[in-house]
Amino acid sequence: MNDLGRLDRAPVPDATVLIRGAHIVDPRAGLDGPGDLLVRDGEIAELGAPGSIPAPAGAEVVDAERLHAFPAFVDPHVHLRTPGREDEEDIETGTRSAAAGGYCAILAMPNTDPVVDSAPILRSLRDRARAEARIPTGFTASITVGMRGEQLTEMAELADAGAVAFTDDGLPVRSAGIMRQALRYQQLAGRLLALHEEDPTLSAGGVMHEGAVSAVLGMAGVPSVSESTMVARDCELAGYEEGRIHVQHVSARRTVEVLERAKAAGVQVTAEASPHHLLLTDEAVRTLDTHFKMNPPLRSESDRQAVIDGLRSGVLDCIATDHAPHSREEKEEPFELAPMGVTGLETAFAAVHTELVIPGILPLDLVVERLTAGCEPFGLPAPTLAQGSPANVCLVDLDSEWLVGESGYESRSANCAFGGRRLTGRVRMTIAAGAVAFRERSFAIEAVR
Repeated sequence: MNDLGRLDRAPVPDATVLIRGAHIVDPRAGLDGPGDLLVRDGEIAELGAPGSIPAPAGAEVVDAERLHAFPAFVDPHVHLRTPGREDEEDIETGTRSAAAGGYCAILAMPNTDPVVDSAPILRSLRDRARAEARIPTGFTASITVGMRGEQLTEMAELADAGAVAFTDDGLPVRSAGIMRQALRYQQLAGRLLALHEEDPTLSAGGVMHEGAVSAVLGMAGVPSVSESTMVARDCELAGYEEGRIHVQHVSARRTVEVLERAKAAGVQVTAEASPHHLLLTDEAVRTLDTHFKMNPPLRSESDRQAVIDGLRSGVLDCIATDHAPHSREEKEEPFELAPMGVTGLETAFAAVHTELVIPGILPLDLVVERLTAGCEPFGLPAPTLAQGSPANVCLVDLDSEWLVGESGYESRSANCAFGGRRLTGRVRMTIAAGAVAFRERSFAIEAVR
């Protein structure tokens, strides 16, 4: 069992790694300055001043003088496409992609083929993760059978089988009555409900944000109230039933306002923002590049600024990628026909660092905190670099510039919204649950004998 509780990973030996001279940043532990960090026996074994920790025999020694050491990130919203579409992504490639992005843990969505709506399917996935996953991986189960919104799954049985949470992500829970039942059943299952918020009577047929750009392009739009009205409904229901909900991929100013009011009223609600909604707007869709097609869609600049403000204030609790791989053939369809979704595990930190941290819009420590907070709404401990904590570390070169996609991707799919962009900040190494999960090919190490 790893430090993140109900998550699974292939068995790998613990590493002994001495990171020398990194700039260590961990807002939870109050760390911000140069130092040495020793990973041993699955833990942060020792912290000290630069050059103060002797290297144990057999340790890998990393010269990190020009690097930053952060707690590794956690992504609560990833699509692994297993079972059913392993041509787009599988557990091994998805977790390899995550490790390359600095992640030590991810939570996978259940909208697969078949849907993860029964204990046997969930147990099968967990078995595969124990054989294939490079980092701890948790699996969510669907709220309703087949994600059809008509009948609740056996949530208590699925929780016993290891479901980390419940979600019909990709689809909303259309019926308020079913949603209320799910909140009641939540008391038995003891798991969070993570919600894709969209009113299909408002969004049906839409392929992009409803606004000036959709009017110019002549495309059917998805209005922002499609999201915010469902969030308002479910916050009301959660407050009434004293339940806990998590709002996925917030994209709209109105939604941020609804969440702010709900939190002030004492509703147990958390929420996430995705890098593409923090950094891009519907103006990008003028290119008709399907890498800018996702659900919820890229919205207006006013919406984008509100999402940034929500992340800064804490109304939005964490950053989640909504990593959604698709085949090249699917994304080469005309914009109106192409599937919604983009990948993002390998670019999340670099994109946010480039566009928000370097210009001074958000401080680095806040971004690190939000990238590591994704597990907390789900009752799992956030990574920290405090001595004695489980070893989850990513080493990042904040000055390294790179062209996204130039050397390919660790993911099996290439539908990245930031493909072709030059970003600053590159993950060099990731340690997840005490083991080295990723090391950049050119990143040299030295072994002490």
